[in-house]
Amino acid sequence: MADRQAVAWTDLALTAVLLFIGLNGTGPAAANQGQTVPVAGYVLVVAACLPIVVWRWRPLWALVGTGAAVAAYLALGYAYGPVMFPLIVAVYGYAARAALRRTVVATTILVGAAVAALAAEVAVGDRGAVEFLTGIAWTVAWLIIPAAVGVVVKVRQDAAAQVRAEQARRGISEERLGLAQEVHDVVGHSLAVIAMQAGVALRALEQDPGQAREVVESIRTTSTEALASLRAELDTLRQASPEPDAPRRPRTGVADLPALVDRFRHSGLPVDLEAGTGVSDLPADVDHAAYRVVQEALTNVLRHAGPAAVARTRIVREPDAVRVEVTNTGATTGVTPVAEGAGHGIAGMRERARALGGTLEAGPRPSGGFVVRARLPLAGAGREDGS
Repeated sequence: MADRQAVAWTDLALTAVLLFIGLNGTGPAAANQGQTVPVAGYVLVVAACLPIVVWRWRPLWALVGTGAAVAAYLALGYAYGPVMFPLIVAVYGYAARAALRRTVVATTILVGAAVAALAAEVAVGDRGAVEFLTGIAWTVAWLIIPAAVGVVVKVRQDAAAQVRAEQARRGISEERLGLAQEVHDVVGHSLAVIAMQAGVALRALEQDPGQAREVVESIRTTSTEALASLRAELDTLRQASPEPDAPRRPRTGVADLPALVDRFRHSGLPVDLEAGTGVSDLPADVDHAAYRVVQEALTNVLRHAGPAAVARTRIVREPDAVRVEVTNTGATTGVTPVAEGAGHGIAGMRERARALGGTLEAGPRPSGGFVVRARLPLAGAGREDGS
């Protein structure tokens, strides 16, 4: 409603300008053509200008009203003049908002009416052949050119709208992909840890009930955290219109790595964590990606490395990037995710790095075990959102 009020004031001003020009310019224009315009002619000038008040949000009404008044003015043989200006605005406004087929039909009707009026004047002897041809030329100028300009404007507006719609669809697809990746990381990691902890609990159940109880408590903690994270992801999907500045999903980061490492240690995987200076103050996207790379890499160690494996995690901040390295000394079994598309976990980590303009390498170590190395540029923060 507020937008319409703003438009109405603008259109009232435009209508007032057209009225002023029409009432003050019709007489001189007629005098230049050796004619005079009676009161009825000025009434038609006013009638042609008034519909312009609604030319933006009711373009068909404006076109019909203005077109009828101008057609009557010309049919009565009055001189050409400022009465044509509101017709230009009405034709342009309709063409810039209506479908192309409707614009063609409306323009054809107006041109046909103008030509018929000119032909009637020639038939009754009010105009000659030269005046008739001149009238045809003016008809093209007053009707066809504004319609063509309006069509061009509409085509550009439609193209821009399609681009925006495609960007919105792409943003939704990217968001869904990001959510799917988050769910994969949360669920995959949690289930792997729970499975390993359950195995430890079964082995300790008869020999050391106290240790078994601790492991079961860890299972409960891990499953509770996983359910909370999964619930947060589902809540994000249910949000119809979240606030623009609100985070779209809960963000974990490097500061959460000690708790993550403790869960792996309780699962029986020895993990060394080395975090350099400055890694606690990273851009949010880089911070979150570093956490997820470590999480997925350690989950793969838990799944595929041998029982004697030891994992080492190292995070170092450089002037323009963060380097993440996760190695394990165990013998990998059943996984060789060196290829570009091998394994959802490796592919997900690599996609995270690429989204930030970084790189990720994963493969066997010459001395045995496996290594994951990622470089995440600090300048890449925000690329996940399309900026």
